[in-house]
Amino acid sequence: MVRAKSKRKHVLVTNFNSNPNVGLYIYANDKYCLFGNDVPEKLLKEIEEVLDVPLIPMSVAGTSLLGVFLSGNKNCLLIPKIAFSTELAVLDKHKIKYKVIDTKLTCLGNNIICNDKGCVVSDDYGERELKMFKDSLKVNVVRAKIAELSTLGSLAVHTKKGLLCHHEILEHEAELLKKVLKVEIFTGTVNMGVPFIGSGIVCNNKGFIIGDASGGPEIVNADEALGFIGN
Repeated sequence: MVRAKSKRKHVLVTNFNSNPNVGLYIYANDKYCLFGNDVPEKLLKEIEEVLDVPLIPMSVAGTSLLGVFLSGNKNCLLIPKIAFSTELAVLDKHKIKYKVIDTKLTCLGNNIICNDKGCVVSDDYGERELKMFKDSLKVNVVRAKIAELSTLGSLAVHTKKGLLCHHEILEHEAELLKKVLKVEIFTGTVNMGVPFIGSGIVCNNKGFIIGDASGGPEIVNADEALGFIGN
């Protein structure tokens, strides 16, 4: 008798040292996952299974807030100038292509949403920064808001099938994101009503991690919005 291959787990509901804001400490894409030292070692195996990519430990400016500081797509990882040379050496070691961004808005992960189709950024970025983003990411870059807030990256997460964001996004904002990023727009909350989706979820196209303060409906909503249910 041949046993059917078990389906890989694609969602992890957890916290990092009792903190459900798991999105602050990880940057992930479909090639690798960068994580800070605030991510408990006991969870690394589960994280690797869910995201299905190699895990690489590092820091940014001596902190564990990788989700706050990093953004990027398949073409390039954006990292703020405040990163230490030893941290850039980690990226060099793993042959990760990156661009150091010289800007006062160093929390790139909080201020940028980008994928392989396009990029939307805080309207606080100037033309010089927009050119750096466009040249590095190789996609169109436009300024935008979500729920009239400029910290777009903190308000949303996305896969190639959907973007989940602040539940008070305005219609014209949603239309712009859909046009630039070429994904369907969904709304919701995380960690029992928090609208800052990026603080409580980290994902790639293979799975997602969500803070364990999230209620069942929030978890199911994220599962559907990011395109995992039924796939």
